[in-house]
Amino acid sequence: MAKIKSVYICSECGYETPKWVGKCPSCGEWNTMNEEIKDTAKAAPAVRTRTSMTYAQPYSIREISTDDEHRYDTGCHELNRVLGGGIVKGSLILLGGDPGIGKSTVLMQICQFLGDTLKILYVSGEESKRQLKLRAIRLEVDSPNLFIMTETDVEVVCEQIKNIKPDLVMIDSIQTMNLSELSSSPGSVTQVRECTNILMRTAKSLDIPMFVVGHVNKEGSIAGPKVLEHIVDTVLHFEGDKQMSCRILRAVKNRYGSTNEIGVFEMTDKGLKEVENPSVMLLSGRPSKVSGTCVTCTIEGSRPILAETQGLATQSGYGNARRMATGYDYNRLSMILAVLEKRAGYFFSNSDTYINIVGGLRVDEPAIDLSIAMALVSSLKDEPLYEKAVVFGEIGLAGEIRSVSQAQMRVNEAVRLGFDRIILPFHNLKGVQCDDAKLIGVKNIREAYEAITQ
Repeated sequence: MAKIKSVYICSECGYETPKWVGKCPSCGEWNTMNEEIKDTAKAAPAVRTRTSMTYAQPYSIREISTDDEHRYDTGCHELNRVLGGGIVKGSLILLGGDPGIGKSTVLMQICQFLGDTLKILYVSGEESKRQLKLRAIRLEVDSPNLFIMTETDVEVVCEQIKNIKPDLVMIDSIQTMNLSELSSSPGSVTQVRECTNILMRTAKSLDIPMFVVGHVNKEGSIAGPKVLEHIVDTVLHFEGDKQMSCRILRAVKNRYGSTNEIGVFEMTDKGLKEVENPSVMLLSGRPSKVSGTCVTCTIEGSRPILAETQGLATQSGYGNARRMATGYDYNRLSMILAVLEKRAGYFFSNSDTYINIVGGLRVDEPAIDLSIAMALVSSLKDEPLYEKAVVFGEIGLAGEIRSVSQAQMRVNEAVRLGFDRIILPFHNLKGVQCDDAKLIGVKNIREAYEAITQ
């Protein structure tokens, strides 16, 4: 009779232990140990003799030719930007994001453009053929080279890939795929890892690029162990609030391009629409003559983006003042508040403080520190700031304004959108030229506030 025992595997790092523990001994995460059934009576694979084993043939680096290497154009400039120029042959791309954020939508949309020249196999383990057809009709996708397959057995999928030999494969999603040799349920750590390994070997051996959709856990990271992200070549992540139309595609890992680029999309009833000028979209609907709002310029990869930062300081009704940040680092906010009190004389100890980056944008760059501080001081004093001013600069613990990178690019973007006053660090003045706007270099927070309220 088959002997069945259970093991516990960490969903974050893949650590395996025979007993349940609250804290993973490997990665230190709490409540990540999931029980899986392990059948020990299954026969082990026969040991192959040395004569029957196959070895990978080594090649000299000079023998390998890349003359015919090219990238597939997806027809979406924002997606091409994030991928580093297009889809590389034989690459395995993991696409993650919250449910309903637009993962399946963007894959179906690029099928219409690529379907004119390439044969595409779309494998879905979550939807039926009729459901996929209805979504294709809504997105106006009717390419004759798009083939639909509803299957969850990864071995059957790989066998069909070898038979059909498509130019591009899309797996939606990896959590629904399963390997029949494993006794664990689909979506478990073992199933996800082994299915991804099989798909990776198929993509590399046949030189076929693959898109793999991955679900996210409650913390927002890719579901499954971290090893899943190490297997694939590129990890793309959709960000943004489902209740808002703005979607941001960010590369977390990219072996064929930069991880600093982002793609901006807008969700419509016809699918995702590219936003070539995100600054205009993020600044639309900005209130006038209202305190606590300030415009800054951040750099995402090679693209300058103007964003609106909003701050609100209100009298606290409790013993401890509340702090909350949306789209901005909470610890960075605490540091700015401490500097404002100690170095500039603006006291927030008895005020609840809120920070928001409008449009669902997530910004971690220190260059927007000065804009955050100006919005907070404006709300504290209830004084509106100059509407056509752009502020950027990093705040040090001594209250000084430190220089930032690519100041000229930020100034050019602000001038292009009609802003005529730019407050920047004093040390950036010598390297910036501008005739269409007034440049004001500041050395501390008080100088910056006086310059933006004149």
